[in-house]
Amino acid sequence: MASGRSVLLVEDEVLIRMMIADMLDELGHEVVAETGSVDEALGLAAHVDVDFAVLDVSLAGRQVTPVADLLVARKLPFFFASGYGSNGLPKKYQHHPALQKPFQMQGLAEMIENLLT
Repeated sequence: MASGRSVLLVEDEVLIRMMIADMLDELGHEVVAETGSVDEALGLAAHVDVDFAVLDVSLAGRQVTPVADLLVARKLPFFFASGYGSNGLPKKYQHHPALQKPFQMQGLAEMIENLLT
């Protein structure tokens, strides 16, 4: 099991972000940066040193696509967390890993393991 990884967490719902951060912590990962806005996420994604990222698809009505594009350019692995599963993903990321919310810790652990192996 991949553990002790650093994470960028992008989620606009504060309670959900706190829950995901707690799950990541319990799995042995460290959220080194988190935000709920596309603009802040762009700044973080450009400079933060992380092993992977978790991205909500829509942040206050704005698509997270520019952040995903930046992570791809930096060759940083990420997955989407969406209430709509892969059906809610931006068109260009339809085949990217997505974890449907709400999810349990086991599903999160499996997604991270698959992402990093």
